[in-house]
Amino acid sequence: MSGYRKNLGLAGLVSFGVGGTIGSGIFVVPAIAAAIAGPSSLLSWIIVALSASCVMLSLAWASSKYPSTGAFYSIFTKVFSKRTSTAVVLFYVIASVFGVATIASGIGQYVSFFGYLNVLWLEIVIIVLFGIINIIGVRPSGNIEILLTLLKTVPLVILAIVLFPYIQKENFTPFFTGKTDFLKAIIIVYWPFTGFEISAIPADETKNKKDIFTSLVIVILITTVVYLLLNIALIGSVGSQLLASSSVPLALAASRVFQASGNIMAVIGIIAMLSALNAYLVAASRVVQNISFEHRLPLLPDLSKSGTPYIAIIISTVAGASLLLFSNHFQELATISVIATLLPYIFICACAMKLFDKPKIRIVAAVGLVSTIAILVTSFL
Repeated sequence: MSGYRKNLGLAGLVSFGVGGTIGSGIFVVPAIAAAIAGPSSLLSWIIVALSASCVMLSLAWASSKYPSTGAFYSIFTKVFSKRTSTAVVLFYVIASVFGVATIASGIGQYVSFFGYLNVLWLEIVIIVLFGIINIIGVRPSGNIEILLTLLKTVPLVILAIVLFPYIQKENFTPFFTGKTDFLKAIIIVYWPFTGFEISAIPADETKNKKDIFTSLVIVILITTVVYLLLNIALIGSVGSQLLASSSVPLALAASRVFQASGNIMAVIGIIAMLSALNAYLVAASRVVQNISFEHRLPLLPDLSKSGTPYIAIIISTVAGASLLLFSNHFQELATISVIATLLPYIFICACAMKLFDKPKIRIVAAVGLVSTIAILVTSFL
């Protein structure tokens, strides 16, 4: 699409994907999942990792064949009608806007760790600030994303390694607190895995579109390894009951090793969520701009002189900030965001099954399709 500046390389795409995925979820959800399912919540993380990996591969193959800003619409319309494709894309826009609000709510939880309780307006100001950065251009937004992604990912790996010597076998028993509790935790566990698709969204701002496939694979590998190692270390070292009692589980776990490190981890949590917030605004605004362009809507498709969809960014920013005025509850916002995201994921897998003849691709897409549908159904049961 003319007007976009090709400023993003592989590092930028990976940082947006990792930034959107490793955000508020991993800093909050381990406690929620442990409260629901105890040690068996680890099964939830494994199941979701497998499902998300299949969805990611389906998107990687499809977006490599039909690369376009917004990613989804150009793929969906190759298989489904324009009306159906538009409806599914709008679900993703809703998911992204709720994602922005969810991440801001998670930032508030970690800020309150330092004793600041009235955080609503701070959350709104942060959303607006990153909206302004995104209007300035994708280059400053991308550079900030690379820095924030490094600042949050490396300490998470270090924390997992440091906690491993503190793992106690008794913290994993009894493994099952209920026969299907780990299934109940799946829908909230999916929240930390959403966001990997952001690597495929700014396609027309990418220097080499072949980097989209590579970036998606790198993102899901980093995310899966970090999440599984960290959750084993958290439950094994802290115990699911104590973990469930905290709204800042990573800060709690870090403080058991070195008391001052709890504050450090809280700061890293805030950095991680700022990174995710930035990535989600990029995703939401590009998808809004793309669907508006496809339907010839006035004003919304316009790009600024710096090549940013400034009106779409403003709408995404205002919508995300406004949601916090109606609900500032992390779990509620995250659940809605995940449910709205799973529908586009299902359609991505369905498209991959239709667009490719290779058995390997069809099998992976089928696993992603069936598992995502099952998780979506489970969320309502």
